[in-house]
Amino acid sequence: MPGPPNKKQKRSDYRQAQKDNATTDMPKKKFYRQRAHANPFSDHQLQYPVKPEDMDWSTLFPAYAENAQSDLPTHTTAGLETIAKLPPRKLKKDVEIVDIGCGFGGLLMALSPVMPDTLILGMEIRSQVTEYVQGKIKALRAGDPEEKQYQNISCMRANTMKFLPNFFRKAQLQKIFICFPDPHFKQRKHKARIVTTTLNSEYAYVLKPGGIAYTITDVEDLHEWMAQHFNAHPSFERVPEEEQNVDPCVEVMRTETEEGKKVERNKGQKFIALFRRLEDPPW
Repeated sequence: MPGPPNKKQKRSDYRQAQKDNATTDMPKKKFYRQRAHANPFSDHQLQYPVKPEDMDWSTLFPAYAENAQSDLPTHTTAGLETIAKLPPRKLKKDVEIVDIGCGFGGLLMALSPVMPDTLILGMEIRSQVTEYVQGKIKALRAGDPEEKQYQNISCMRANTMKFLPNFFRKAQLQKIFICFPDPHFKQRKHKARIVTTTLNSEYAYVLKPGGIAYTITDVEDLHEWMAQHFNAHPSFERVPEEEQNVDPCVEVMRTETEEGKKVERNKGQKFIALFRRLEDPPW
């Protein structure tokens, strides 16, 4: 006679039931726990567009999708193959803020009412964590009778270390958040850190001039590493502390992420640094 299901099986059964029932109930975080470390160099069998123009954002931000139904050919005038080849539905506005490694989505939920007219995307490499954030956003949207709140945030599974420019055009973003990234303490693992010379060039590519890269960590060594690499990059300059202290997004970043709350409970330190995207020099 089989024994009671173990924790892993219970989590799997719960997540599958959530999908099968298409429920809008708030998901329970304990069923979506996943180890904090994910190898960004592994083949995670992710889906990503060949170029930004191929990305269909309408499924993530349906309230902002252009109403193109009248332009669709009917089955009487075109076959299914033709319809499948139609370009993706466009949004009324672009995604402009990205939370890289968004975790359980605390920053997304907190930024949504602070910047209600801006589309904010969380990108997370862990599949179960992504499922949780998507389910929570779905529940929050369903709980708003006017269907206005939390329409401007979404989450997708992605590996930004490999595919960030596949999703965003040059100078599309105004803000990038890098909150409590994996420190990768061992020196041989430093190449997996989310801030490197190469990756900073990609951040510079997708950020518009004047855009800000926000960083926060509770590991002083990692803070110094990120500051060193951003300061050494010709496309960035450090935002002065007095300007940093009056940025409303900084306080949200400091207090609303799950990791930030854990650091607060443990009475740890938080190290913050902001970096502004500079104008490209004239040719």
